[in-house]
Amino acid sequence: MNLSSKEVNGVTVVELEGSVLGGPDATELDELLHTLAAKKKKRVILDLGNVHTMNSSGLSMLIKALTTLKNSGGTLKIAGASEKIQSLFVVTRLSTVFEMHPGVKEAAASFST
Repeated sequence: MNLSSKEVNGVTVVELEGSVLGGPDATELDELLHTLAAKKKKRVILDLGNVHTMNSSGLSMLIKALTTLKNSGGTLKIAGASEKIQSLFVVTRLSTVFEMHPGVKEAAASFST
């Protein structure tokens, strides 16, 4: 998995790319989110638009990310998940836990409403 982040209009967009399978990737994401929390970056979007595969460890990684941000008073939203990844959220009932949007633009706009 490749990981990058950028700031767009006061919202931090974390782009994940490739296969989200947990392991060392989970540590990298966790460190990034703790850094963002320390910098008081409370509005974060995980862009899954370029994620091809995700397993249960990858889902656990996202749950931990959500918990980290909530504990620091922040909000985490999911954007751009493919139908395959969305179905994983539905089957595991995580679609009721995560706020999901079709794209980054829609997710970012939802922060202002």
